[in-house]
Amino acid sequence: MQSGKRVGVLMGGLSSERDLSLQSGEAVHDALLRAGHDAVRIFVDTDLDLALRAERIDVAFLALHGRFGEDGCVQGLLELLGIPYTGPGLLGAALASDKVKAKELLRLHNLPTPSAYVHRVGEAPAVEQHGNFGFPVVVKPRAEGSSLGVSHCANLDELEDAIDDAARFDEHVVVERYVRGCEVHVAVLSGRAIGLCEIEPDGEIFDFAARRGRGAFGVYSPPRLSAERQRGILTLAERAARALDCDGLVEVDVIVSDQGNEQILEVDALPALRPDSIVGSIARAHGLAFPALCERLLDEARLHAPDRRRGALCDRRRPLSIGMSEGGVERRDAAGPH
Repeated sequence: MQSGKRVGVLMGGLSSERDLSLQSGEAVHDALLRAGHDAVRIFVDTDLDLALRAERIDVAFLALHGRFGEDGCVQGLLELLGIPYTGPGLLGAALASDKVKAKELLRLHNLPTPSAYVHRVGEAPAVEQHGNFGFPVVVKPRAEGSSLGVSHCANLDELEDAIDDAARFDEHVVVERYVRGCEVHVAVLSGRAIGLCEIEPDGEIFDFAARRGRGAFGVYSPPRLSAERQRGILTLAERAARALDCDGLVEVDVIVSDQGNEQILEVDALPALRPDSIVGSIARAHGLAFPALCERLLDEARLHAPDRRRGALCDRRRPLSIGMSEGGVERRDAAGPH
């Protein structure tokens, strides 16, 4: 339990998903305050290390999305400073945020995922590289979330436009075979699937506009699938989270094709966290209200690196200053050299 400890809710960040992160962070911060916690907002930017020292938090609640927050960067800093945090460790966060490496690991663990290739901006022309891969396809940036830069393509002209759009977010673009079927999202908490729902987008894909509430989509909970099929999807989601070393609260997107085969689309290691978000709604439908969900995640906050405090480089509670020595730059804290 984290009772009596100062909780920093990390939100914002430097990615294109900053606004979504702020929404998650405000919802979490409000829930923790209502539960009686000493919680403070920490807005993530390039001075995050200074903010963490200034606020003197005991535990970090990560409400971050996208680059430099969901990809292991912030997790690595927290490990270095010895501040326990919610969600997966550095490795799990990095693997889940990289769509290419995630696919490789899923296949290594014999988990189904749509076939794909990677287009690197500036290399072979998109048309030449695509070859006989076929259509339709889904184009997405390698390391963005919330369906930013994601497009459905039916021909080569659309493919070129989609790659240009995705390249605004990442120089590596994933071109993935489109699987038509029923899209199911699973909430996995602490390695165990707690529930699932079906998403029916207005178009071919569940895009950024729909995720932001500006597009039309239907939600079915439970999904319009047999109980046996649902059990199989729950098991598949648990295996996917385990394969990518993701603990905490994870959202796994699965497509059930028209032929009845499941394919894992993505694993979101730090999903949107609001009472009305997908994982928030799934948790509520299965008896876990949003405040209780936040408490559960906070209780499980921890450090992941072994021996992380032995021989620590610094103490976050002591301010740092920089001094010069004959050999160059030497770091000292306010009490003198280490």
